[in-house]
Amino acid sequence: MRRTVRRPAAAGLVALLSLLLPTALPASASPPPGEIVLDGATSAEGIAAGEGKTFYAGELATGDIFRGSIRGSTATRFIDAPAGRAAAGMKADTCHNLLFVAGAATGKAFVYDTDTGAPVADVGLGKGFINDVTLTSEGAWFTNSAAAELYFLPVGGDGKLGTVKTLALSGPAANLTPGFNLNGIASARDGEVLIVAHSADGALYTVDPETGESAAIEGVSVPFVDGILVRGHTLWAVQNQLNRIARIDLSGDLSSGTVEGTITSGSFDVPTTVALFGSTLAAVNAQFNRPPSPFEVVLVPART
Repeated sequence: MRRTVRRPAAAGLVALLSLLLPTALPASASPPPGEIVLDGATSAEGIAAGEGKTFYAGELATGDIFRGSIRGSTATRFIDAPAGRAAAGMKADTCHNLLFVAGAATGKAFVYDTDTGAPVADVGLGKGFINDVTLTSEGAWFTNSAAAELYFLPVGGDGKLGTVKTLALSGPAANLTPGFNLNGIASARDGEVLIVAHSADGALYTVDPETGESAAIEGVSVPFVDGILVRGHTLWAVQNQLNRIARIDLSGDLSSGTVEGTITSGSFDVPTTVALFGSTLAAVNAQFNRPPSPFEVVLVPART
């Protein structure tokens, strides 16, 4: 029997997010080892690995971007975003010196020059909540937590941006319920297969980027899944409210997986997204439903 689902309104997601975000910050103190403070941030959500040890992290509510090093103790505000922007998931294209940012409830993608911090593009994607982004050799893919579709922004060999294409999904990844649905996204086999995290389902799905057909990755249950990251056959899935990151071994055909380890830290405070630096993961704390405190990036081993 076919189940009827209701598409959540963008306004509903905005209202939900406003309840999750802290409203004020106390005075900052020196961070413990393995924590990097986003100095002056009032919210956080996304993180991206840049050149070398450099990372970028976003202030969700304002769209400002911080830049720091995993060898440092603080990160500083790098991009003072124009009014009306937001920053959820993000990825850095180090070949073209571009930073791609999912624009949350704005329904947009924002692109910045990582050399200068200057805005490069303001791209309309779709109504809803643009939650995360992944890169392939051909461009950037974005998720929408309020719609059963993905968006592809082509990037040419010279770094020039193309015209956005919308990919309608079918199969289990297209399930919509009130709240957040599609969330994190990663590419496998250089974009031949996409993997998406579905927060409401607590599941991971593969997506054919040509047809939009999706299938469950069997054997994997990830409640409260948020951002994901894939390298080869290893997938890291951030489980925000559980304050942990699942390390999953994927089968050769990506049809199934096994949770091989769980990464935890006493410094986790609702981590949402993660970036990889060699054998180290950098996770950003969003602190949803928590008393406000300085926002930080937490460094943990990539394997347990």
